[in-house]
Amino acid sequence: MLRLYDYPPSQNAWKVRLLLNHLGLAYERVPVSIFEGESRSEAYLEKNPAGAVPVLEVEPGKCIAESNAILCYLAEGTPYLPQDRLERAQAMQWLFFEQSYVEPQIGSLRYWTLTGKLARRPEEMVAGKRAASLRALAALERHVACRRFLAAERYTIADMAVYAYSAHAEEAGLDLAPYPAFRAWRDRVEAQPGFLRERFPYSVDPHASRELG
Repeated sequence: MLRLYDYPPSQNAWKVRLLLNHLGLAYERVPVSIFEGESRSEAYLEKNPAGAVPVLEVEPGKCIAESNAILCYLAEGTPYLPQDRLERAQAMQWLFFEQSYVEPQIGSLRYWTLTGKLARRPEEMVAGKRAASLRALAALERHVACRRFLAAERYTIADMAVYAYSAHAEEAGLDLAPYPAFRAWRDRVEAQPGFLRERFPYSVDPHASRELG
């Protein structure tokens, strides 16, 4: 059985659970207490040298780290990962966009806001993250203003990856009112069969106010 090393409040982990739900795959969840240092243990670092969640163990001792790499592995041979060379590259484009422009910007602001860390961050850093987040939302607004989904004219792992943090930008203190096409795309993603509505707030982890080591 697949084994997912998971930190429930993480939207990177959520996107993997989303695809597993779409595919109807059975898996074992192993919670990792990242703020207590479990992801920095020697045993965990053997699974992911970067010490981050999630990690998918596909066979004993055979692991995949990085959420979008896990999505690619699980989606192979399914409608969620295009087979056409161009369409696949376009889906990959948005996976890379998400990790460059969405997760480090919107994701960081959201994390700081929800865990009470925003006031600990330098004002210039926060302002830079906000500006970059708004640029990412503007780029998404332009793209989905004339198409239903991000790539291949259908719902794919590109949408799953980008949705994970961008759809909850309001939790980062960002106003989504100026982005009507983006909000319509968000609604289309949420209307997909098998969409996973279960999310976990940081409040489920009593250690979430700590800084990561």
